[in-house]
Amino acid sequence: MSVEHLPPAPSNTEIPAIKIVPSVLPADFARLADECVALEDAGVDRIQWDVMDGRFVPNLTFGADVIASCRSAVSVPFEAHMMIEEPDHLIPSFIEAGCQLIIVHAETCTHLHRTLAMIRELGAGAAVALNPHTPIETVASVTDLLDMLLVMTVNPGFGGQAYIASMEPKVAAARAMLDQADHWIDLEVDGGISSSTVGGAAGAGANVLISGSWMFKHADGKAAAVSELRTLATTAWGDRVAAAS
Repeated sequence: MSVEHLPPAPSNTEIPAIKIVPSVLPADFARLADECVALEDAGVDRIQWDVMDGRFVPNLTFGADVIASCRSAVSVPFEAHMMIEEPDHLIPSFIEAGCQLIIVHAETCTHLHRTLAMIRELGAGAAVALNPHTPIETVASVTDLLDMLLVMTVNPGFGGQAYIASMEPKVAAARAMLDQADHWIDLEVDGGISSSTVGGAAGAGANVLISGSWMFKHADGKAAAVSELRTLATTAWGDRVAAAS
């Protein structure tokens, strides 16, 4: 995926496509393919796989074979959030498993530029995640290779954590930095996204919202949760544009 094929940046008066992306971490692991079908039917834009290695984060979750076993069940894109040490040697297997977007952590990549270039050469979108303590300047020199930046609004490794609202200024600063690039770069937030927090994240400049526990527990079901988050995020982004004009 070359920079030339990326969409142009929206103007300051446009609202970019809001993307609602569930994490499957709260899903029933015995029914993962069925859970993916239910999420696709609910209208999600992508499905996120939280890949954990028990080293960078305490938990151990999905391998590439598990993801591949679900790939044929749905057509919605997959993204792999690779919370693992030394991701380079595993990245090809997750792309082969059907993940169209690979997210690596800046904290685990010794040669981040090389890692992002490899992801693109293998035909997937390239993204970087930043832990709450990691400054956005870490990725300032690799924005030419980014399709997306993920600002964590929890510390990675566990589902169901509380949203860290103090990350919103960091999200806003990230959006300002990404807007200086010569192509559109999505800005994703992950951690504690619900109906009460999505407005703050989108209002700060995030257009890709990850939701896990809240979506799976929604009293009216996943489709209602997706619709609610999309409406709230779109409204918050519109208010952000109006405030800046």
